[in-house]
Amino acid sequence: MAYSVLDVANKILAYGAERDGGELISNLKLQKLLYYMQGFYLAYFHESLFDEEIEAWQYGPVVPVVYEHYKDNGSAGISPSGQSLIFNLPKEETLFNEVFRVYGDYSAIGLMNLTHSEMPWKSTKIGDVIEKQKLNSFFGKRLK
Repeated sequence: MAYSVLDVANKILAYGAERDGGELISNLKLQKLLYYMQGFYLAYFHESLFDEEIEAWQYGPVVPVVYEHYKDNGSAGISPSGQSLIFNLPKEETLFNEVFRVYGDYSAIGLMNLTHSEMPWKSTKIGDVIEKQKLNSFFGKRLK
């Protein structure tokens, strides 16, 4: 079952704000975390976390609808909305927490550099959709 990408984004923002340091996540970092969440979710559950496509942009993977929603924040951190407390991933919470634990401590630029070194972004022309099959294949190998 796919979730609303804005709900997933808000959950990431809330999780970042509630962690030890209480970090407000920028749009750039949020985009990369959505990429990792979707990639590992596809590989583990063999279905999409959210239906929206991820595109290869100059600064890495981007979900355009999420970018548009938060673009007025510029490079500033984004406060989560109150609905984040309602959104729950019943069977997927452990995977969400683990992906955030591994990638959440990277800076936005660190995540950008990491995604630029990986096959899904490297093999996709700027402006094109990063195919879910590429994500599934790449992240599936990382789960082994």
